[in-house]
Amino acid sequence: MESIKNRWDIQKKWQYIFPLLGYFGNLASAYLLAAFALKLFKQNGGLAYWLALLFTTLAFHFLLLRFFLWCFDKLKNKWVTQYRWEMIAIFIVFAITGSLSAKLAVPLMNWIGIYPETLPSFWYWCIRIFIILPIYQVLLIVIGWLFGQYRFFYSFEKKMLKRLGIKI
Repeated sequence: MESIKNRWDIQKKWQYIFPLLGYFGNLASAYLLAAFALKLFKQNGGLAYWLALLFTTLAFHFLLLRFFLWCFDKLKNKWVTQYRWEMIAIFIVFAITGSLSAKLAVPLMNWIGIYPETLPSFWYWCIRIFIILPIYQVLLIVIGWLFGQYRFFYSFEKKMLKRLGIKI
């Protein structure tokens, strides 16, 4: 526990939640990737499948963990945070926001009356991305606030909107 505390600059016990959420979120992502990969190879059922799923999950977990730690090292100078555990919170906010905005776009498009069967694929995806963008902007601020990273995401949001040509 002491090594985790030192590595992630943990000052209070409640801050341990972020490395734990990051670790188990990474494990869940590895499981989903492994299940998808095995489905591509038409593997399902039986002891061989479950063993392959276990080892593939562990392999993806290790690779994703290495990748995210590499990202932390690359971004530690670019993202100004007081403690390293805040970077985990920021990654979690990006993951939740991206997934949730993509999920919320579908019912919104259905409510508007836009369905993938009624439009050419190119136009459907252009409209969907156009709808996802404002949902993403709002969710980024709200979820960032819930995770205690409002100041980071507010400045991130201003930079992103400025790059899109929208001035605040």
